[in-house]
Amino acid sequence: MVRYISGRVLGLVLVLLVTSFVVFSAVHLAPGDPVTFLMRGRPITPQARAAITEQYHLDDPFFTQYFKWLGDVVTGDFGRSVQFRQDVGTLINDKLPTTLFLIAYSMILICIFGIGLGILSALKPGIVDRTVLVGTGISTATPAFASGTVLIAVFGRMLGWFPTFGSGDDAGFTGRVQHLTLPAIALALTFTGLLARVTRAAMLDELGREHVEVARSRGVPGGEVVRKHVLRNALGPIVTVVGTMVASLMVSTSIVETVFSTDGVGSLLIRSVTNKDFPVVQALTLLIVAVFVIVNLIVDLLQPLIDPRLSLTQSTKRRGAS
Repeated sequence: MVRYISGRVLGLVLVLLVTSFVVFSAVHLAPGDPVTFLMRGRPITPQARAAITEQYHLDDPFFTQYFKWLGDVVTGDFGRSVQFRQDVGTLINDKLPTTLFLIAYSMILICIFGIGLGILSALKPGIVDRTVLVGTGISTATPAFASGTVLIAVFGRMLGWFPTFGSGDDAGFTGRVQHLTLPAIALALTFTGLLARVTRAAMLDELGREHVEVARSRGVPGGEVVRKHVLRNALGPIVTVVGTMVASLMVSTSIVETVFSTDGVGSLLIRSVTNKDFPVVQALTLLIVAVFVIVNLIVDLLQPLIDPRLSLTQSTKRRGAS
């Protein structure tokens, strides 16, 4: 097990190193002078050019520049934002809590309704199952910006139940929940439909297994059969998909935060790409990739705990290899 974890951590580090190299190289692969690219083509004074050259070590050989930049990144120094004129790390730290709150809020909605609808669909064949399939199909196919626009029009403008912009940072926990409810619903709709379908498929697969039939033939109550013999064994693929969704939400927030004018990391990424604020784009790209690989690592490590059969299979493979 220790060897497996070490291998996964080593793979994580390698992925981050490759990503950092690609992200850093983009400055030099862009046409023209790197300083001109970083300044988005604006006129630049000799003093500003000298400051940027010193900051990015542009007078040094390419690999020297890269390793100096990587050393700064490891210590949390991502440089200065060209657009906002402040440290990138400070800029991201100021906006990250809003995005994390939105992701957590969305994941709660996704897990409650996605898993709940999936279980309901698997246990209630017929009209209930078909209704859930149609509803989840529609939600999965609806883009976040479209659902966000509808939510603003109906629940924000027509009914006036929720604010339609801002994150409620100054309104306390309750105010933040109120401001982020519509963005969280818009963000959760697509993923809820996907999780419901995965849950349904996993439940149906377990319901058809022999040990479930044996438990039923022995008179075990239906609720206990579902809870101990079906849902527990179906958690493997469900947890895998949930982990993937957590990482995917980091990217999807950019659309929702822009629609609802929410001042988070997602909207910051959109503005930075639009304004060619490359230091911010570099930092956010590394952050998103880091979230992906770390979440995938956590999911892989949790799988044997959720389903002991996987742990048994891994140990059998190791004995066979030795």
